[in-house]
Amino acid sequence: MSARTRNLPRRSCLSVPGSSEKMLGKAPGLGADMVFIDLEDSVSPLEKESARAKAVRAVREQDWGETILCVRVNSWDTPWTAYDVIEVVGGAGERLEEVMLPKVQTAAEVVALDLLLTQVEQKAGLPEGHIGIEAQIETARGLINVEEICAASPRLETIILGPVDMSASMEMPSLRGGLEIPEYPGDYFHYVFVKILMAGRANGLQVIDGPYVKIRDLEGFRAFSTRAQILGYDGKWALHPDQVAILNELFSPTQEAFDKAWAVLEAYEKATTEGERRGAVMFGDEMIDEASRKVALKIVARGERAGLTRSAA
Repeated sequence: MSARTRNLPRRSCLSVPGSSEKMLGKAPGLGADMVFIDLEDSVSPLEKESARAKAVRAVREQDWGETILCVRVNSWDTPWTAYDVIEVVGGAGERLEEVMLPKVQTAAEVVALDLLLTQVEQKAGLPEGHIGIEAQIETARGLINVEEICAASPRLETIILGPVDMSASMEMPSLRGGLEIPEYPGDYFHYVFVKILMAGRANGLQVIDGPYVKIRDLEGFRAFSTRAQILGYDGKWALHPDQVAILNELFSPTQEAFDKAWAVLEAYEKATTEGERRGAVMFGDEMIDEASRKVALKIVARGERAGLTRSAA
């Protein structure tokens, strides 16, 4: 995996069709933390092979700044996967940092991609292990095997929920594709969200939510994205440039929360190292302890990844 990318923020993950030179040309300036050039669902079968060369040109010829750059290949149950990897990874150079594998159902599929990437890197003169892997969980079988999938390769950097295909795999009778169903008494995807989150966190991965298909409904997008943010997801997909700024804001700690987390860390450090060296201490009207420290560390890390600095005292 690229040493640069594992801990970079992925608040906003922008999907760009690999067959559209117009959209590819606009992508670097849209402010997304991560851009993935899509060779899968947003590209028609007749355009898939020609899209590879467009993806390579976009990676090599455009200025992507600090954006994490990824290509989503087709899944292993199609005739395109290996050639997507060979042609795009083999031709794009070091600026391409990740490959996203959709519809992952078993750990063996990740291992197969890892082995193929090793050979392609060697042939292309890339550093060994340069290309990271992002894995999408989009089927019932993939969800059952998600713990093994998350532990399948040191190249893995993120695990992603694909809600639309997951709905189809589970044969849900709604066409809402992961959107809320008012008639259902609760969040019918809550188990899916939490199972993927736990598997990712247990293996040190970032965890990303998939798309919100009503791309013009920005108010609904914000409300829906909050669900994943509250659970602790690192970011979410954007299908339209207007969604990027919302995600960058929503998945960053507020300045107030960032400053408070720093204050908690300082108060806990003082309590445990000075005077009576207590393991728990009052912080305002709250009791803080080692668990509080761990939460504060996560908030500080996310804030720093998002570029926040502590306010002056």
